[in-house]
Amino acid sequence: MLAIIKKSLGQSFSYEAYRNAISSLLKEGKSTGNEQSEALTHYSELNEVRMNRLEKTIKITAAYAQELNQLKADYIWLVISEGWCGDAAQILPVVQKMAEVSDKIDLQFVFRDENEDLMNLFLTNGTKSIPKLIIINKKTLEILGHFGPRPLGAKNLILDYKAKHGVVDETAKTNLQLWYLHDKGLSTQKEILDLMFKIDLAAAQMPLEV
Repeated sequence: MLAIIKKSLGQSFSYEAYRNAISSLLKEGKSTGNEQSEALTHYSELNEVRMNRLEKTIKITAAYAQELNQLKADYIWLVISEGWCGDAAQILPVVQKMAEVSDKIDLQFVFRDENEDLMNLFLTNGTKSIPKLIIINKKTLEILGHFGPRPLGAKNLILDYKAKHGVVDETAKTNLQLWYLHDKGLSTQKEILDLMFKIDLAAAQMPLEV
């Protein structure tokens, strides 16, 4: 596992480089990932608009910013994503804003299809669902936890819709985007902070190295 983490970090991107890579491909009429289609390119274009808007509007609450500033250990947040992923478009700007608040967080990104061995470590019910935020001890590269692909409210919305209709169709996807719009990134912030609190508390309780 450590070898996979090292390999993935070796080919990871900053948030800006991640965004630029997607934009460059879109100029060629392409999307990220192994599969190419008009639909995936269309979704990628929609996501560019969403992320541009969210980068201007998402706010980290004062309480959450204070928690991020109180982190004791140093972490890498490694995100697995693709440009066509609708959930990623809603979540990544929030993660970026959170990472900006704390000098204890080094935020990096990798593309799912280029890092299959990493993705296979973080399957969701056997599927390669993204985005996935992996929390890593920056010093030891130990994996401490992960978040994704959706906050609980969004997850339940899709599960309920699929249970009722038997499929996740365009209506479900529209409902999901509306959920994210009304939530304003607060659920993502809360769930990641709850996870980080537990992780950082455990790190603080570890005995000091002699």
